[in-house]
Amino acid sequence: MDVLKKVPVREQDPKVRATNFEEVCLGYNEEEAKTEAERCLKCKNPQCVKGCPVSINIPGFIQEVQNGNIEEAYKVIGKSSALPAICGRVCPQESQCEGKCIRGIKGEPISIGKLERFVADWSRENGVEPEKPAVPNGKKVAVIGSGPSGLTCAGDLAKLGYDVTIFEALHEAGGVLVYGIPEFRLPKETVVKSEIENVKKLGVKIETNVIIGKSITIDQLLNDEGFDAAFIGSGAGLPRFMGIPGENANGVFSANEYLTRSNLMKAFKEDYDTPIVAGKKVAVVGGGNVAMDAARTALRLGAEVHVVYRRSEAELPARAEEVHHAKEEGIIFDLLTNPTEVLVDENGWVKGLRCIKMELGEPDASGRRKPVEVAGSEFDIEVDTVIMSLGTSPNPLISSTTVGLDTDRRKCIVADETGKTTKEGVYAGGDAVTGAATVILAMEAGKAGAKGIHEFLSNK
Repeated sequence: MDVLKKVPVREQDPKVRATNFEEVCLGYNEEEAKTEAERCLKCKNPQCVKGCPVSINIPGFIQEVQNGNIEEAYKVIGKSSALPAICGRVCPQESQCEGKCIRGIKGEPISIGKLERFVADWSRENGVEPEKPAVPNGKKVAVIGSGPSGLTCAGDLAKLGYDVTIFEALHEAGGVLVYGIPEFRLPKETVVKSEIENVKKLGVKIETNVIIGKSITIDQLLNDEGFDAAFIGSGAGLPRFMGIPGENANGVFSANEYLTRSNLMKAFKEDYDTPIVAGKKVAVVGGGNVAMDAARTALRLGAEVHVVYRRSEAELPARAEEVHHAKEEGIIFDLLTNPTEVLVDENGWVKGLRCIKMELGEPDASGRRKPVEVAGSEFDIEVDTVIMSLGTSPNPLISSTTVGLDTDRRKCIVADETGKTTKEGVYAGGDAVTGAATVILAMEAGKAGAKGIHEFLSNK
């Protein structure tokens, strides 16, 4: 065994997986997981833990995997994370735990994400239950949103003995985990639903089809319904557009809508009658993980797919693994390219995308080199569907119906590092506070919110 190299993980063949919605990565078996775990250096001062937003005891769980104590490994992870099967699949480990791994200095870092996924999957398949919560303390907390920040906050509070109810606007719990991330990256029935069930086993109640700000307000929950505190983890579901001509044409989608139709409304299944404009030639505008998800979904629905991104490959914000998988599957990358107009036919449908070539100039405020138009370089891409994946911002409904809750100029809720907002007893975290970010950062905010609420109610 070469200790400098990761144990390779099995994947579906690119030509096969480009035609189905089954999971791309097949994960480790127990023998592979133990072999990978043996590569761990068991550092005295583990940098990987510092790189993990929820501070999992990574060397601790890896040691248990190496010893064959998978249930014990699950308990170690469970002290810090309520969603290990999800995080093992969708976390950007390369820039977090694995990015800090000492083994990675002279070789490849430990496959921490794949090991976490193995432990979680093994535990699910072998019926391992999460540890039971503390004795009830008689206090009630409302959690708004059942995405990663809401589920994490609710799970942590339930473990401390709180009576927790999650209020979810959609008909199914899970937030971005069910509507935003495709089946081939995150299976819903086996993985997401079972992790939500584990949160419910801690005593957390989930009420769906409740739109906070319409069905009931946060003020009513606190004043009339007997809740002692609330956590807002409602995400950022309001899509952004470019504001270019033709953007209102038939066949232009936000990535949010496209992925929601496919994921939550199961438009990818033959026996579902949810409509989705699959398109023969699709352009996805943007370069983040959501853009890759939309592009790879459109490909599986039978389209030729172009990813149109205004910077170079080095600046693509998507995970390297997602870009690699997209390329393997045959997605075309039109880099240093920016749309200037959606071309529309006489019936109001998309017939193309007019673009201009870009070159990189000086770095902007974000530190990335600013793209500048190349004069006279306009050209057209012939497409019948355009998917805009330019980020999202929080829906202002909750903030506009809650007295004393401040937002910033981006309509994000103002909260400190503990999740505390400008309204007493109300905490917030995740995309509702930061704007669109990752699942694990939302979980980190959920943990901080639970800690903040516990301290607030303990001192009250």
